[in-house]
Amino acid sequence: MVKILLLIDYSSDFDRRLLTGLVEYSKEHGPWLFYRMPSHYSQLYGEEGVINWAKEWKADAIIGKWNFETADRLKELGIPVVLQNYHHRSTTFSNLTGDYQGTGKMAAQFFLRRNYRNFAFLGVKDVVWSDERFLGFHEEIIKNRGGDVYDFQMINEVPGTRERVSQWLQKLPKPIALFCCDDAHALFVAEICKIANIAIPDQIALLGVDNDELMCNISDPPISSIVLEVEKGGYAIGHLIHQQLTHQHEGAFNIVINPTRIVLRHSTERHNIKDPYVLKVVKYIDQHYDEELSIEGLLTDIPLSRRNFEVKFKNELNTTIYQYILSCRCDRMADLLQTTDLSLIDIVSKAGFKDYNNVSRIFKKYKGCSPIEYRKKQIFEL
Repeated sequence: MVKILLLIDYSSDFDRRLLTGLVEYSKEHGPWLFYRMPSHYSQLYGEEGVINWAKEWKADAIIGKWNFETADRLKELGIPVVLQNYHHRSTTFSNLTGDYQGTGKMAAQFFLRRNYRNFAFLGVKDVVWSDERFLGFHEEIIKNRGGDVYDFQMINEVPGTRERVSQWLQKLPKPIALFCCDDAHALFVAEICKIANIAIPDQIALLGVDNDELMCNISDPPISSIVLEVEKGGYAIGHLIHQQLTHQHEGAFNIVINPTRIVLRHSTERHNIKDPYVLKVVKYIDQHYDEELSIEGLLTDIPLSRRNFEVKFKNELNTTIYQYILSCRCDRMADLLQTTDLSLIDIVSKAGFKDYNNVSRIFKKYKGCSPIEYRKKQIFEL
């Protein structure tokens, strides 16, 4: 029986979802035996105690967090080790990592489509997943909008952080789109805004990462968040550890957890659009993009000529009405490709496309790859 030692914190939704995927693999290919090392054990006995326990238990693999500075000590165990990224990626062992820059890019594209002109990021200093999410967010904003991104990089356990973040939030230009490195920090921002009388989403549109249902919904208003394919990551860890134990794969690997979609809640329920007619049409498209739409139909209740309205729309959103509709449909397709087993024909129909023949070309223009390639994205790198 394969024995897996887990150095994982069960308190976070991310870790529980990761373990869900890992357990699913073990049910299909096991049985495997898991043991979660209590956090107090390493505090009492140190890392040496954890290593000795792993030897006595005869663990076949270790998954979880470890002090980067002392990670080399795990070599003496001679077993597969998968480390969760924090300050750095390991260059010795396998990593549980992610497309952090891609996550930041997704957040930027979301806010850009909503026509924001002011952008901010709140993260944790010198933490790889936070730093790279900021990098992807910042680069995408600069490339498409110019200007700069206001950022606040927190340092853990520094007294007075809450007060400094409050002052920073109050000084930001409004309205502003604020991307937080994860849901926990988005909730932290929401709590401060409540105390400081900063309106969400009217003054600050707030977006997090992880889609922790409890954390997002305990906030008032509830927080929109980027969904990560965490369960698939847990399953992939099981698969590759199994390959290592059966000598089908040698050497370290990276499990790359990708962002898939954004779950919308009230914290981003706003478009930064000044023209009331453009805003009305955009909101209608957002809710009905999967239906038969025509520009004439969209303008039925708009007291402007088609030409006049199209100019206003382009000035507000820097895109045409038709392109905005296509973008919404491609976003829906991407969501369904990642979260369902529906056939491509069914997905195309649910997203609102009527001409199946041109869908692949359109999707590739907006997402950078074909629908089939998007669905087959690998979650691990050897």
